[in-house]
Amino acid sequence: MKKILFGLLVFNLLPFLGWSNGNDVIGARSAALGGFSTTLSDVWSTSNNQAGLGYLTEMTGGIYYESRFMLKETSYKAGAFALPTKLGAFGLNVKSFGYSLYNQTQAGLSYGQKLTDKIALGVQLNYFNVKLNQDYGQKSTFTAAIGLMAHLSEEITLGVHVFNPTRVKLADYNNERVPTIMKLGLDYKFSEKVFLGVETEKDINYDAVVKVAVEYNPIDILYLRGGVATNPHMSSFGFGLKLKDLKLDLSSSFHQTLGLTPAVSIVYSPSK
Repeated sequence: MKKILFGLLVFNLLPFLGWSNGNDVIGARSAALGGFSTTLSDVWSTSNNQAGLGYLTEMTGGIYYESRFMLKETSYKAGAFALPTKLGAFGLNVKSFGYSLYNQTQAGLSYGQKLTDKIALGVQLNYFNVKLNQDYGQKSTFTAAIGLMAHLSEEITLGVHVFNPTRVKLADYNNERVPTIMKLGLDYKFSEKVFLGVETEKDINYDAVVKVAVEYNPIDILYLRGGVATNPHMSSFGFGLKLKDLKLDLSSSFHQTLGLTPAVSIVYSPSK
């Protein structure tokens, strides 16, 4: 009985502890930008917006770790790999959230292709698994995602992403479904060193989230970032270092009730 009560308590507290919705942003760059991601093109596009893969020109891989609210039980880990080819770019990512009593694991295969110099399209197929203690078992299913990226001008880029557009069911009980999440983002590049991004995210079961992000590149190797998000209010900041074949990104986000979430990612892309 104690195990059952404890398991139910953990399950009901997860939404307040920042549980994974299956489409969490990965990469400390986006984390420092308040979760802004739809117009960014990097290895994390394998999950954040697959259309961004279409603009990659080099093989790249990365790892990501997030200590959500400084709790071991809500740690978030991810790895990604992208390979551009003449036929488009292929990507792979693996994500894991939680601990022994509650764990979500997701693996995705993605593909991005430039349709023109200004427009790219991306798709993804995901395997999604949720495990709630050995007493409750686990559920698995497959989901999809689709993304679009368009360079409307030299200064303005538009990004659109939809996760789980078909509203895949996870369990028959209470008609439980994997969340369907839609994102629309726009960034404006004031120069080669500064951009401002605005993004709205809507889980069909919850109110919309608005994110505002800024990135500044004062010198070649250094990037300074900051962002805010609503519903709930969160602020974030961080920096990135570009060191030849490696990129190191660090971020920290602050939730007014639950506290601090530090994150780090390392990206490797061999020089030509």
